[in-house]
Amino acid sequence: MDQIDDILNQDLDPTETREWVESLNAVINHDGTERAHFLLERMVDSTRRAGGYLPFDPTTEYVNTIQPHMEARSPGDAAIEWRIRSLIRWNALATVVRANRKPGDLGGHISSFASSATLYDVGFNHFWRAPSADHPGDLVFHQGHSAPGVYARSFLEGRLSEDQMDLFRMEVAGKGRGLSSYPHPYLMPDYWQVPTVSMGLGPIQAIYQAQFWKYLEHRGLMPKTDRKIWCFMGDGESDEPESLGAISLAGREGLDNLIFVINCNLQRLDGPVRGNGKIIQELEGVFRGAGWNAIKVIWGSYWDPLLARDTTGKLRQLMMETVDGEYQACKAFGGAYTREKFFGKYPETAALVANMSDDDIWRLNRGGHDPHKVYAAYHAAVNTKGMPTVILAKTVKGYGMGAAGESQNPAHNQKKMDADAVRAFRDRFNIPVPDDKLDEVPYYHPGKDSEEVQYMLERRRALGGSLPQRRRKADQSFKAPPLEAFEQITKGTGDREISTTMALVRGMNLMLRDKELGPRLVPIVADEARTFGMEGMFRQIGIYAPFGQKYRPQDADQLLYYREDQKGQVLQEGISEAGGMSAWIAAGTSYSVSNVPMLPFFIYYSMFGFQRIGDLCWAAGDMRARGFLIGGTSGRTTLNGEGLQHEDGHSHLLSGAIPNVVSYDPTFSYELAVILQDGTRRMMQEQEDVYYYITVMNENYAHPDLPKGSEEGIVKGMYLFKDGGKAKKNEPRVQLMGSGTILREVIAAAELLEKDFGVTSDIWSVPSFTEVRREGFDAERWNRLHPEAEQRVPYVTGLLADRQGPAVAATDYVREFADQIRAFMPDGMRYTVLGTDGYGRSDTRANLRSHFEVDRYWIAHAALAALAKDGKVNAKDVSRAIKEYKLDMNKPNPMTV
Repeated sequence: MDQIDDILNQDLDPTETREWVESLNAVINHDGTERAHFLLERMVDSTRRAGGYLPFDPTTEYVNTIQPHMEARSPGDAAIEWRIRSLIRWNALATVVRANRKPGDLGGHISSFASSATLYDVGFNHFWRAPSADHPGDLVFHQGHSAPGVYARSFLEGRLSEDQMDLFRMEVAGKGRGLSSYPHPYLMPDYWQVPTVSMGLGPIQAIYQAQFWKYLEHRGLMPKTDRKIWCFMGDGESDEPESLGAISLAGREGLDNLIFVINCNLQRLDGPVRGNGKIIQELEGVFRGAGWNAIKVIWGSYWDPLLARDTTGKLRQLMMETVDGEYQACKAFGGAYTREKFFGKYPETAALVANMSDDDIWRLNRGGHDPHKVYAAYHAAVNTKGMPTVILAKTVKGYGMGAAGESQNPAHNQKKMDADAVRAFRDRFNIPVPDDKLDEVPYYHPGKDSEEVQYMLERRRALGGSLPQRRRKADQSFKAPPLEAFEQITKGTGDREISTTMALVRGMNLMLRDKELGPRLVPIVADEARTFGMEGMFRQIGIYAPFGQKYRPQDADQLLYYREDQKGQVLQEGISEAGGMSAWIAAGTSYSVSNVPMLPFFIYYSMFGFQRIGDLCWAAGDMRARGFLIGGTSGRTTLNGEGLQHEDGHSHLLSGAIPNVVSYDPTFSYELAVILQDGTRRMMQEQEDVYYYITVMNENYAHPDLPKGSEEGIVKGMYLFKDGGKAKKNEPRVQLMGSGTILREVIAAAELLEKDFGVTSDIWSVPSFTEVRREGFDAERWNRLHPEAEQRVPYVTGLLADRQGPAVAATDYVREFADQIRAFMPDGMRYTVLGTDGYGRSDTRANLRSHFEVDRYWIAHAALAALAKDGKVNAKDVSRAIKEYKLDMNKPNPMTV
């Protein structure tokens, strides 16, 4: 390999080489670069056919991709834009510095926006369109740490007041007027569109947003436009697996509505990104290999004359040889250092700068700080067809901060600046703040009628209006089907046995029949649609494929064959839960982003939801996404045979921690029908900012009819499934509670108690312990705050208030799940909780339930033990149950094995 490289790097005949290059240049001048590219490809192909090995190099020289003579020129006024950019820089700095001079150390970041101000400024002034009557608007994923700069622009535009700027990171004190630390739509629902500060989540969401826009266009739900998604990220952020994990999808599907702008300031949070390497070269190779158009914006205009005079190629060679750690040092230590350590490495490069002063050398700018270079890159990106674009812009972290943080390792954490640093910043950017006011670090506004502000407003008017801005509700709502439309799953199955997964698919099919709502459903699977019984949808509505189906599927002769279609409705995102969730978020926020309400269903193994992609689930709540997450094969004992990693016993604890997630664990198909109907009403009809998590199982059993009058209780999370009858005096009685598949064990336990011990049971179905808990704590809080008013009775307290005996709850989840409602048990009612604490394992359902002590025998035993403590039965009855039900008293605690 080394020998081949040596041969390829040697010029055995410079004259012949020059002739080939001259010939190629002649082709370029006469027929264009496309013709030259075609000829080169044919020559490479001929070489390979002759047996020659040509190693693939996905990177280009360490210079700008767009040559100076090919740069599109900005139509803007460069002088005014520089003044605007300087004012924004100052006000962004003031926002953070002023906040950190208050008690409490609020934090904030200066250096990230300092490095990317030009990248944002060019976009705001010339490219990013707001939603208007003439255009649906672009979507910008701002880098989270750059939020102060976006606020600073809005301040100059008159969208934010000085008082609001002083409420940066003071959202409680601001009482709705405060500015969130980072982009958070939940906290600023009219402003931010996407949360991005959890690094990596912005890039993967941007990719699936772009895919979903194409999906909406191909399905005729949104007209085709030239709107773009712009995603900003840092070079250090590229190490997050989500940042690059889905870029091949964007290349494969030719998402030319997607533009990544990577701010390559060469620094992570604590130091260099690739101190011993070159992050721009690395990223160029990764993105080009994935089918992206890669545009490098490395050097600013001051470098153009030097590169033009580099007839020997030594400067280009030096640029390739120099690693990022050295580039960082050059910007940190100034012009004299750069002359000696960089240009001084070769006589030829030293000669290039011999007539330049050290200050001239220090002013050699990086491409990401040159608005002309950035404009040219953006212009090329928006005009690229058939592939996504990544712009790799080289910048300086902490640009303009001087000794306070410019190109220094601690720059990310810089939140405070002393008087000298503030003065230097003011002078560098020519901010008209007098010396006697510098200690205050005041905001500066030139006045609403100033040339700068009027220019900004004119540019935004030309682009449709202010950004960022967010749509709270779509213009159109969709009426939920009445519960009667779900009759197929509200009626019992008789002797037929089905799973709640099958009931869910039937419910979705019923909703698909609705002429208005049906086209708005978006079934999403990461894979294994057949596992969840969804293969019928392949034929019915098709799997989305942007280029249609170019092959005859192997099962084409079968009724439910694998059908892909450009207008397909199912999104099958491969084996990627993060991808499926990102697609779900795109669909669930379509009402806001595109004014096109959609109702996504993401069906996945419940263990691989909130546990695996919890940060995305949290971001979905922040974005006020709407839709259904379906945790399939849920519970710790229903997915028999799969084992530890697949068996979920805690997803409801995780979902319950997200405030606007409504969680249910239904047992019967009619419960599922009521939940689906009510959720659709809330999200599509009332446009509430909630989303639903529903767990379903693959265990088959018979389902009864919808009990009359149970709908309200199902929605609230608890209802009486079976009344044990009128209570008799001193009769042993117990309140049995359960959810999901374990409710059936609760029902069976009631039969054992009646038959073997004469104990009567009231049976309660609790589809949502989470909703019952939330209502209980809400009532408790209201009572504390209104001590003299009539006190509220928590829902579960009221249901059980007149019932006798202890209560026992059992679920297929850890004990903490059902234990959530302990605080609201009626006074004096003993409460015992059984659950599946411990790691899952492989076995039959019966053996697993016995192991975790949640089957009918353990439930009956727990009920008798509680009754014995209440003096309703004696200890001998408890011992008899242990013996008759063959319970192992000496078995280890499932939590420990």
